[in-house]
Amino acid sequence: MKALDFLSQAYRLDLRIDSKLEQIVSLNELATKCTSTISDMPRNPNHSVSSMADAIAKIVDLQTEIDHDIHRLVDIKRQIVTSIKAVDNKEYQTLLELRFLCGCTWEEVAAKMGYSIQHTYRMRDWALTKVVVNESGE
Repeated sequence: MKALDFLSQAYRLDLRIDSKLEQIVSLNELATKCTSTISDMPRNPNHSVSSMADAIAKIVDLQTEIDHDIHRLVDIKRQIVTSIKAVDNKEYQTLLELRFLCGCTWEEVAAKMGYSIQHTYRMRDWALTKVVVNESGE
């Protein structure tokens, strides 16, 4: 695994967690809008009895997935912190932390560090050569 792929894992997982949280909000809205329809018409026995129950079941499943993803995110961030701390240059460490742990864009990293965007990209390239990723992706 390349250094950039390794360091980007946390960002991508964080995006997936955010997406699942948005799905939960949407399902909560759907569950609160559900109403019962009373009818004397025969129903399909295979049809779900309650759309609210379906929505709640999906919410619970998503929350379980999110909990699992959060535990993975914490583990990945711990591995990333260890790799970044192993870089011997403090400026490179700061640059990598701002981007891959804090989620700043490269433009934000440049502004915070007081560098031009071009210099920030050069530093990124140099810093990535210093990141050591072991065989297990840690």
